[in-house]
Amino acid sequence: MPQDDQRQTTVEAGAGAAQDPAPAGQGGESASVDPVAEALALLTAERDELKDRTLRTLAEMENLRRRTEREVADARAYAVTNFARDVLNVADNIRRALDSVPADAKATADGALKGLIDGIELTERDLGKTLERHGVKIVEPQGQKFDPNRHQAMFEVPNAEVPAGTVVQVVQAGYVIGERVLRPALVGVAKGGPKAAANPADAA
Repeated sequence: MPQDDQRQTTVEAGAGAAQDPAPAGQGGESASVDPVAEALALLTAERDELKDRTLRTLAEMENLRRRTEREVADARAYAVTNFARDVLNVADNIRRALDSVPADAKATADGALKGLIDGIELTERDLGKTLERHGVKIVEPQGQKFDPNRHQAMFEVPNAEVPAGTVVQVVQAGYVIGERVLRPALVGVAKGGPKAAANPADAA
């Protein structure tokens, strides 16, 4: 009987020993990480980061290209701004010379005087065409609504026949270069007023 008890104890101990490694094996198996999956996750994250950097770089390069093109276009369009502004003084003097000749004198001029007047007018036209070839255009505000971005008001003119704020007199022509104002036009602006002739009819 004692030998039977000893054998039973040995069997139970062996069974317990056989059962103990199982939980240890299961715990180790759950704690382990697949190295292939881990490497794939790292490569995927690195790929996404490089893709984002590439897209940002491409966007910055595109913005730089557009900004450079705009700056080059502006440089071409406005490179002659200072020179054109100085040439406007010549155009003003030519216009003053023509305006100083009375209308009846122009009509009856002959010989050398007529040749001189015609020559000055031709010079003015050629100068205007030359300025236009370089993007400089004259501003003709007569009869237009006053624009503070292109016109400079010198005085107001009481005039009930046109809406208030209408340019009724041009003292000095204005010029633009491209989309920029090279020199504002000096103008007189209608003050406007009630239309006396229309009011009685409206009241009737």
